[in-house]
Amino acid sequence: MLIAMENIIQSTAPKKGKKIFGVTFVGFFIWNTLCIYWVYNSLKTIGAVVALPITLIPYTLGPLLMSTACWLYYRMRLITKRSWSLAGLVCFWVGYEYLHQTWDLNFPWMTLGNGFAVSHQWVQWYEYTGVYGGTFWVWVLNILLFLIYIGLRETQASATRLKLIAGFVVFLIAPLSFSLYRYTTYTEQFNPSNIVVAQPNIDPYEKGGTIPASQQISILTRLSDSIGQPNTEFFIWPETAISEQMDEDHIRANNYFLQVQQFLNKFKNGNVVTGAETYKIYNNRATTTASPIPGGQFVDNFNTALNIENSATVQFYHKSKLVPGAESLPFGDALSFLKPVFEHLGGTAGSYAGQTDPSVFYSQSGIGVTPVICYESIWGEWIARSVRKGSQFIAIITNDGWWENTSGKDQHLDYAKLRAIETRRWVCRSANTGISAFINQRGDIVKQTKWWVKTAIKQDINLNSDLTFYVKYGDYLPKTGSFLALLGMLFIGVRVRLKRKVA
Repeated sequence: MLIAMENIIQSTAPKKGKKIFGVTFVGFFIWNTLCIYWVYNSLKTIGAVVALPITLIPYTLGPLLMSTACWLYYRMRLITKRSWSLAGLVCFWVGYEYLHQTWDLNFPWMTLGNGFAVSHQWVQWYEYTGVYGGTFWVWVLNILLFLIYIGLRETQASATRLKLIAGFVVFLIAPLSFSLYRYTTYTEQFNPSNIVVAQPNIDPYEKGGTIPASQQISILTRLSDSIGQPNTEFFIWPETAISEQMDEDHIRANNYFLQVQQFLNKFKNGNVVTGAETYKIYNNRATTTASPIPGGQFVDNFNTALNIENSATVQFYHKSKLVPGAESLPFGDALSFLKPVFEHLGGTAGSYAGQTDPSVFYSQSGIGVTPVICYESIWGEWIARSVRKGSQFIAIITNDGWWENTSGKDQHLDYAKLRAIETRRWVCRSANTGISAFINQRGDIVKQTKWWVKTAIKQDINLNSDLTFYVKYGDYLPKTGSFLALLGMLFIGVRVRLKRKVA
């Protein structure tokens, strides 16, 4: 892409900015679509033809932002030298990635640093930088290669070329060497806890009514009981494992809750971390997400993680990184004035409510666990904030069956390895249809299930209470890059305005 943009810049073609945007968009669209083609699988049940234009939104939105970063690079090239413009390009790109993680149309799946999930031994330094360190690494190496290549067709001094080659070698070898050293020498502190992960393998299209909720829970209790030990402290069940809606204010009297508690009777210190569909009823519109129901009351629906134990204590966590469109109305706060219109027409404005801060579940023995629901597992800083509160391991509960047997489920599993490295916490992953897994603090998958099988696995993991640099300081890299990107855009705007005044 850097070479393609340079060829356009050096050409005599008119409207170079428009051409750069178009060329980069086509390239990024192809790359993006080939990587996340599986999104279509989760939508095609509404109709093969209807699903196609809807899936074009995630296929095209990311490339549009990527091409905008490239266009801003071109605009900067018009007013400053190449080296400053390339530095600006890195900031514009990081700014796009951070925007695509934080705004209401979020989909940070294609963050460049995520690509190293398949070679996690190379990026053990994510415990300092998070995935954005990987994005910077990719850009620095590509820019150095680009400058070396361009120098071959320009009158570049040999001393400059040697510096660029030396810089490329240093920036390639130094992080790689440090990471491999860290990987081979990293030792976990011995602090064992026995965890069971259940994989019920219930077809996601049958969860909502074909198979009764009590029968689904029975499948999970049998699987868990088959390998549970007297010292098992947590049983991890997948997202929406309890598929019938439960009233949070009266959950202790709910039959499904009591069914789970009955299972726990034989496990004195046992806890069940499970997905569930829950709701809360209010006498007034207590939240901006609440919707009216008959009788003049209002309700919030939640995609929930529950911690159930051998006592009356129940802990709730509401999924908060919601899938745009499917689980939330993008820009719902700004468009809240339209909510009565949607309601009057019989529609809804976003399906689920969330919470502003991540949670930590604590067992009776004091063990802290970070509950993570599906899509949330690609938010490093969100999970880091929970770990900062006292979590000692991470429990990811998900249902990847919507994507069928595609690379989507594999990518989702691989990304969990990055969360283990960033936080130096074990990840215990329960996926309804697979792939469930245990991932150690180095990011190694030490045990995993097969796809589309009914099974359970257990593991003695090591709890960890130490905080990494990344856990302490979070996404400081993209925040800095985004700030510099804004300054770059301001610089471009001011120079353009001054140029117009002079003209």
